Amino acid sequence: MRTRRYSEAALRDLIDSFGNPMYVAHGGRVLAANEAYLEMLGRSREQVEGRLFLEFVRPEDRTRLEVRQRQREEGTLKEPDPQRYLMPRADGGTLEVASHVRYVEVEGVGAAMLVNCLVLGQRPAELAVAERLVETSAELVAARSEEAVRRVALTGLTHAGFSASFLVRDGERFLARDGALPPEDGALGLRALSEGRPVFGPLRDGATPVYLPLGTTLSEVLWVCGVGLSPSYGSVLALFAKVVGAALTDARLLTDVERGRWEMVAVAEAARFVAQPEPPSAEDFLSRLASLLGAEAVLLYAPRTPEGELVLTGQVGLDGELKQVLAAPLGGLSPSVVVARGAVLSNEAEERALLEATGGRLGCGAAVRLAHGGHPRGLLQVLRAPGRPFVGADLRLLGTLSELLMTLLDQRRLRTESARQLADTRLLLDLARTTTATLEVASILDVASDFLVKLLDVSNCFILLHDEQQGVLRGAAASATHRDFFRGVVIPVDETGSVVARVARERRPIAVPDLSKVEGMEQRELVRRFEEKALLALPLTSREELIGVVLLDDTRQPRDFDTAFVELAEATCGQIALAIANARLYESLWASYAELAAARAEMVQRERFAALGELSAIVAHEVRNPLGVIFNAVASLRRLLNKAEGDAAMLLDILAEESDRLNRMVGDLLDYTRPRETILQAEDVPRVLQDALDFARSQQQSISNRVTLAVDVAEDVPRVPMDRRLIRQALVNVLVNAIQAMPQGGVVQVRARREAHGNKDVLRIDVADQGCGIPTELVHRVFEPFFTTKAQGTGLGLAVVKRNVEVHHGELALESTPGRGTTFTFRLPLTQPTSLP
Repeated sequence: MRTRRYSEAALRDLIDSFGNPMYVAHGGRVLAANEAYLEMLGRSREQVEGRLFLEFVRPEDRTRLEVRQRQREEGTLKEPDPQRYLMPRADGGTLEVASHVRYVEVEGVGAAMLVNCLVLGQRPAELAVAERLVETSAELVAARSEEAVRRVALTGLTHAGFSASFLVRDGERFLARDGALPPEDGALGLRALSEGRPVFGPLRDGATPVYLPLGTTLSEVLWVCGVGLSPSYGSVLALFAKVVGAALTDARLLTDVERGRWEMVAVAEAARFVAQPEPPSAEDFLSRLASLLGAEAVLLYAPRTPEGELVLTGQVGLDGELKQVLAAPLGGLSPSVVVARGAVLSNEAEERALLEATGGRLGCGAAVRLAHGGHPRGLLQVLRAPGRPFVGADLRLLGTLSELLMTLLDQRRLRTESARQLADTRLLLDLARTTTATLEVASILDVASDFLVKLLDVSNCFILLHDEQQGVLRGAAASATHRDFFRGVVIPVDETGSVVARVARERRPIAVPDLSKVEGMEQRELVRRFEEKALLALPLTSREELIGVVLLDDTRQPRDFDTAFVELAEATCGQIALAIANARLYESLWASYAELAAARAEMVQRERFAALGELSAIVAHEVRNPLGVIFNAVASLRRLLNKAEGDAAMLLDILAEESDRLNRMVGDLLDYTRPRETILQAEDVPRVLQDALDFARSQQQSISNRVTLAVDVAEDVPRVPMDRRLIRQALVNVLVNAIQAMPQGGVVQVRARREAHGNKDVLRIDVADQGCGIPTELVHRVFEPFFTTKAQGTGLGLAVVKRNVEVHHGELALESTPGRGTTFTFRLPLTQPTSLP
């Protein structure tokens, strides 16, 4: 059959002549529509012509009609019967329409569809709403969160021609979840919740509201409002509200399940993180916790001391300025509140304070207490940006993660404590090795003072030894900074106000955590000099005997010395005291060995002297008798040979001189071997020295006129206990040797002064000449009996000098430089018991 061709104007006149709705479409767009079609749609010609005809059918029908249109164009349509579909009107109504399609030719366009629409009738509004809400209910099945359920429900009600909102009960009123202004008649919502049915409100501005209980909660209702809304919609809306309530319940359950599964994964991940062979740092764990909870900042508060206030000890997400602001917990997130309740969420007042304190960067917070063994140990706080509040599930997870954090902190504390104990043990072992490797008290004390500074992390360490005879504590050692100065410190044991003296008297540790809080302590000389802030003094004892006191200080800040610290210090001081006692025992043992050796040597020497004295007496007796005869014979010959001359006179002089030399030798031998009984009297030193000088000058008249003898005696030299005869003899022998060592002349200087030597005061006498000196290889032999370098010497002069000094419990020393002279040094004790007159 041939298709008739129409012009666009003729075709428009054609469809306008019909009373039922008709339109012409080409390529899916409306070319022309009659007044009946425009009236059916409730739209103007400009709103219809030129647009796709599928825009004027329900979205649910578009796909089906689009497929039929494509099949019609391809010639594959197998169902030519009119198609029924729903067409929404601009006023919100819905018409059921059946369409019949024929093709016509349009000039300049081509084949087009002439669509004749048959209106089957106006559908009831309740049925249209019910269909829309049924479709929405089907969509609710796919919603997996409360937010998605509410969004789908509100969208479906909007498409059904209503405005809607979810209202949450707040006391006697309701608040809109979406932030919009809530309705004024909240009493109707309370009635709907209590009666469990829809409650319609009065007509306002042409619209009627209805409050719908969701059936699963007594704190939330669905508010719907629309034009023409009447109780006839009640059953449909009530059923839809129950479907929404059930969907919300399912979404909550699904969210809880997924949240629980996520929490298990999160806790497992955090546990694996904590259980690493090398425990991570607290900051690393806080970073992981921040990512798990979606927090902008996580803060860890803990006390620096067991009873101290909480301070910020770890954080992530804060810059320098915010760290100062949040150095202490804010408001209701403070320790007292959290400790009392275990965990808290921030309220509106706290969120406002947080917003103000952080410049709007943070606005929501949650906090849980950290506890160990039931005792509070700190506070964990998480913060988010404004508008992202924490919920109960977050708080529950935070509590679980806080327990893992406590485990991590305990692990790190135990590892740190173990490492510290290992380091302390190694240091103590090093101290034991060092102190046992030396038996010198001074070396032990120097090592111990440096060791205590390192072991106990203090600023300085001072060690004072107890001088029982003087009743004082003497500075013996200190850490490197003040070592030289402290050796001159002396503190009387009975001094009041001295912590060191008090420790020596009470023999127990005394700690002063803050010297500024002890009246008068900051004014003490040593405290000012070392700028000390805290002190700990401990006694050094061995077998109930006080050895000394150890003083530890901190110059950085006041410091609490806890029990563990004091116990470690006491244990270390005990080891140091034991090392000092052992060193002293060793020194005492060696002193005993030295005394025994000296006594043995003296006994052997006495036996030798006794044998030598006996031999000397025999020799002297046997020699001096012939010498007497020789002296008499020489004198007689001189008388018989009056004014002998020539060889006879020379021979007589030789005989007399040699006889005199032999007699002096016998006298020296007797002097050396004769036992000495010293008679000690307090003598005037300058007078003794002058007598010795005068006698030595008289003995060497041939040389002494070329030698100058000078005496220099210090003004503070007291009278000294001595046997004047023996000391004079010793000085004379040394002076004679000095004069003989300078045949060309020179100066012999004699000096006397007080001196501290070997922990006692002595009189020191130096006799220095400017002679040829003594060869280095012979210095060690000059005091040996019968050793001499002189052609006519007996070798007993210096041996007698040494003996005379030793019987005074003194010392004799010698320094000689070949070509530059020799110095003999006498050291005599200033305090000795004098002999009875």
